[in-house]
Amino acid sequence: MPKQPIAEIFGFPINNLSPEAVRYRTKRLCPFNNKVPNCTKDKAEDPLGVCSIFEGEKVVVTCPIRFRQDWILVDAAAGFFFPPDAKWTSLTEVRLDDKQGKTAGNIDIVLLSYDDSGKVVDFGALEVQAVYISGTIRSAFKYYMSDPISHVNMDWSKQRNYPRPDYVSSSRKRLAPQLLFKGGILHAWNKKQAVAVDKNFFATLPQMDEVPQEEAELAWLIYDLQLDSVYNRYQQYLVNTVYTRFESALKRLTVAEPGDITQFIAKLQKRLQKELDAGESLSPTVPT
Repeated sequence: MPKQPIAEIFGFPINNLSPEAVRYRTKRLCPFNNKVPNCTKDKAEDPLGVCSIFEGEKVVVTCPIRFRQDWILVDAAAGFFFPPDAKWTSLTEVRLDDKQGKTAGNIDIVLLSYDDSGKVVDFGALEVQAVYISGTIRSAFKYYMSDPISHVNMDWSKQRNYPRPDYVSSSRKRLAPQLLFKGGILHAWNKKQAVAVDKNFFATLPQMDEVPQEEAELAWLIYDLQLDSVYNRYQQYLVNTVYTRFESALKRLTVAEPGDITQFIAKLQKRLQKELDAGESLSPTVPT
């Protein structure tokens, strides 16, 4: 466990005390193309400026805006959605409605291609999935921000609720429902989709059935942060792209692999025996 969990605050490593880093922390700015100059994560008036955290030696992206560094993710998505010579642009936070006019949610980024007259020719949807955090990150954030110079080497490892990546919640509570509802509509329209994810997060997902790019309906854009020691800044790199069918990927994410039924029966037997040993009168509903 690292002594402290935070890798980046307001776009800079916590040990970067350069004038630029100090300015971003003081002004609570976002260097990663947020919709406004300031960070708005969690609370606009009191933003939680944590972009990424440590997991051992790994750096895990925990803010979806962090993926927008230099907009390299839209270049990768456009290469999947459109022909090489297409004219395209992107729009952020586009509402998607179902047949009844009820919202299915906002698409993180819609890429659209257009002709010489400015008419939309095609579009694709790009979702960005950062990693949830279990434990409490705001306490560590506030402690560091109270005196960055003195707290740069803070030891947070003994604190309660030490923050860690929550990969399970990130996939089951966020990514899978996003693909199920918004993705289901886009798939019915025969539109290509892409999902940008952290390398460490993708490694925890079920293995996908890959297909050639020309047969793919969904592209997984897998990114990693690597430290530039000269500038003491993390740079984002596309390290892999995995191409899949939409329905097979969704099934992998939403259908759990069954375990050994004998282990479950043994668990039932143990619970039943506990009730019998306690002299409980077994009714149709045994108290838990």
